[in-house]
Amino acid sequence: MRPRYWTRLACAFALLSALIAPAQQRPTKDPQSTYEPRSTPGEGQKYLQRFVGIWSVTKTFYPRTGQPSVAKGECVQSMINDNRFLKSEFTFHSDSGDTTGLGLVGFEPETSKFTSVWLDSRQTRMSMRQSDDKFDGREIHLVGKTLDTDGKPTGPSHTISRIEDDNNIITHQQFTQSPDGKDRLVMELVMTRKPG
Repeated sequence: MRPRYWTRLACAFALLSALIAPAQQRPTKDPQSTYEPRSTPGEGQKYLQRFVGIWSVTKTFYPRTGQPSVAKGECVQSMINDNRFLKSEFTFHSDSGDTTGLGLVGFEPETSKFTSVWLDSRQTRMSMRQSDDKFDGREIHLVGKTLDTDGKPTGPSHTISRIEDDNNIITHQQFTQSPDGKDRLVMELVMTRKPG
């Protein structure tokens, strides 16, 4: 065979190798995404980002009868999992000792709704809440989804959270329904951003 043939064959092989190599080096598509498609943070995550920081907290509990009880505490809030979820770590102080609480809040851009989970050192059950309506850009409105020990939904309960005063004051208010059907304020957290 002619040397020219071998030269052409070598060039063709080199070209083919150059075309195949990048394809082999490309990462394969995430197989999990066919079952659980990836999502990106949305407007709710931008709102939650404003909650990040260290806060002093005043918690006021309003019993059905008698005077409200007040507890002081602190909270550290941070965004986790590539800025998709807000993690809130609370410590409350009282004469009977400290209690701690952990909250996680997420936002699903596809539905424009928030979901939260709360657990604390007072009880061994978790509280779950979710938006009934789409995010209005001003406040987070969550409705209680917790089940009681019989597996039946607990009474209507909802929370409203908003950040104000140039991102320096957060107010969480928790309501339940009175026998007359009106909302009754059960608990209020007022959080003030600590300097620095």
